[in-house]
Amino acid sequence: MMDAGRHPNITLLTYSEVEEVSGYVGNFTARIRKRARSVKEDVCTGCGLCQEKCPTKVIDTSFEAGMGKRKAIYTPFSQAIPNIPVIDREHCLFFTKGRCKLCEKVCPTKAIDYGQEDQLLEVEVGAIIVATGFGMWDPTQLPQYSYGLSPNIITGLQFERLSSAGGPTKGEIMTAEGKRPENVAIIHCVGSRDHNAHEYCSRFCCMYSLKHAHLVRDRTGARVFEFYMDMRAFGKAYEEFYERVQKEGVLFVRGRGAEVEVLPDGKLRVKGEDTNLGRLVSADVDLVILATAVEPPPGADKVASIFGLGRTPDGWFAEAHPKLRPVETATAGVFLAGCAQGPRDVPDTVAHAGAAALEVVRLFNQGEVTISPTVAVVDEESCVGCGECILACPYAAIARNARGKAEVNPALCHGCGTCAATCPSGAITALHFTDEEIVAQIDGLLAMAAG
Repeated sequence: MMDAGRHPNITLLTYSEVEEVSGYVGNFTARIRKRARSVKEDVCTGCGLCQEKCPTKVIDTSFEAGMGKRKAIYTPFSQAIPNIPVIDREHCLFFTKGRCKLCEKVCPTKAIDYGQEDQLLEVEVGAIIVATGFGMWDPTQLPQYSYGLSPNIITGLQFERLSSAGGPTKGEIMTAEGKRPENVAIIHCVGSRDHNAHEYCSRFCCMYSLKHAHLVRDRTGARVFEFYMDMRAFGKAYEEFYERVQKEGVLFVRGRGAEVEVLPDGKLRVKGEDTNLGRLVSADVDLVILATAVEPPPGADKVASIFGLGRTPDGWFAEAHPKLRPVETATAGVFLAGCAQGPRDVPDTVAHAGAAALEVVRLFNQGEVTISPTVAVVDEESCVGCGECILACPYAAIARNARGKAEVNPALCHGCGTCAATCPSGAITALHFTDEEIVAQIDGLLAMAAG
């Protein structure tokens, strides 16, 4: 991140979002909303004095996953690039009650600007890489795990903050009562491989659950129960780490943890089935860690609409071909990287992102782009300008020309035929796939069969 922030050919637009994309491969125009930080980026030095003096504290539901608090003026995370804070206008006393302004008073460079407004930027780009990451699934949707009924039932992401040296407990693994746990249960596949939630495997949950078990054993000496369906240790040296954790004394129960019960004394009882023993089992523990599923990021529908992306039945962005074109999309010049396409661990994400970057380099080095000749064409004399084809086109390849007639951009068209099937006046045909040509091909096949 630091290298990217300092690179002369890289412009970082943080705290920003893409609102609209037009154009085609090699000639995209992106409209970007750069949201107001209420802090002048060219003046702020990132000294942190404003955050230190801010009197307002709120629960941090993003980086701290609800396990810690942040100030109303804050830096999203400690390694953020650029190291410039943002004012949370929903909680800042100046924006909510018209008073305070303490951050403005203590700022040595006068970087606070309460009147700052969003900026709309337009940038010309030749290619686009979509790397939106993933979202975490909410385990309250499966009430049998009792998430939210006890502060000692946490998700894997919350445990990451609990075990981090920069987290709310400075890396001390403890219960909500401030005590070291004696018994801990880790439940795999919460929301994954489940017909009531997501049917797909989230891929990296098994390995981070093993890491969590190792950390608990190493730092607290607590007894750890891992309730799992199948252990998917698929990466380099992953199986060896699995065997290492087994030798450390972690107790593995092969069977999904079916229920978590909050007992009257505050203890937690995990019930499940041990398929190896062929019987029901239970364990009373102090802390439960849920390895929750990952899912497409919030706003994936909007992103798909903006960039003309297809989506798989489970909601992830669809690649052009899972084996031959794993980083390309159906829209030429738009590529996917990392968990935008589906669940991936860190090594796979890095490799996938590198492949996407090299595809862009290859595209630019071509100089010219070859497009398929199989595109839609419009007969203007027959077109009535109803606009049905514009609404139906999944690639935003059709627009009205100066005469109000439909016009196809061949650089965007993929020849899918949706517009031709939709057009009520029959004014659109797929080049090289006209009705006459298809009928002639059928007649030729029948003639060959008859001969």
